[in-house]
Amino acid sequence: MTGSRTLRPRRLLALAPEREPKLAFPPSGSSLIGPVVAPGLHVMTYNIRRRGPELLPRSPDLWRRRQPLLKRLLAVEQPALIGVQEALFRQARFVHQALGEHFRSIGYGREKNKGGEGCPIFYDSRRLQVIDWRQTALSDTPTVPGSTSWGNRTPRVVVEAIFLDLATGTQFQAVNTHLDHKSRTSRLRSADALRSIVQASPHPTIMTGDFNTDADTHPYDALTGQGLLVDTWNTAEERLTQVWGTFPNYGPPKHDRKRIDWILATPGITTEKAGINVTRYEGGWPSDHAPVQAVVRFAGDE
Repeated sequence: MTGSRTLRPRRLLALAPEREPKLAFPPSGSSLIGPVVAPGLHVMTYNIRRRGPELLPRSPDLWRRRQPLLKRLLAVEQPALIGVQEALFRQARFVHQALGEHFRSIGYGREKNKGGEGCPIFYDSRRLQVIDWRQTALSDTPTVPGSTSWGNRTPRVVVEAIFLDLATGTQFQAVNTHLDHKSRTSRLRSADALRSIVQASPHPTIMTGDFNTDADTHPYDALTGQGLLVDTWNTAEERLTQVWGTFPNYGPPKHDRKRIDWILATPGITTEKAGINVTRYEGGWPSDHAPVQAVVRFAGDE
């Protein structure tokens, strides 16, 4: 972190039974959750898909085709806290504009020069205030920007921050990351590093990310298996959608696909609602991933 604060450990607990969803698809043009009043906190994790090279004019992956769709989704959902993955600098700036003037962000690119893809955390400054934050590499040399160690050829990073909830006075930790898509070893070692971040904090923690592995694999177990974190999808009092795969890759939403994007939390955090947002606009997807959303409440917040 930017200050000299020492992070201290926190131990936590298990998953609740599954809840039946209400909706198959959120109605296009309306929100799945939308703005939430305190003490509830609307959280989203969203891989917005980096802008790629020039593609065929009809490609669903073209950034210029996806921009207005992403803007529509973010404008209507208005999460107070959103962990974004694959954001290039101009894309991060666009997300900021789409969310509105009250939003701020922390985090920078993953490369040695702090450029390239990033995992920024966006937050509504009317609701949340940053107390402290840092970005580190998921490697044996975490303070060296652009470093790699565990079989991943591209750098992987984690952004962590301590926030003050201005509405309730609660302080909490937010962690956002994007694990490697090829190296199993890197994902496992990264999960260990993420565990250490959570254990070292005295604060309740919300973790967002694209983990590039399903929710029944070793990295998932490393984070949730011993009760350190729980999966908000499993602990939600109400599920707003079906169990969609979170990487539809511009195809129709399906149930038999991996759930690789998660919102995890320490067990003292209550999840009121959760959903996997498969909203499309005129048949178009804002990204190759579906955003995952949850409304959480911290212990003691009324």
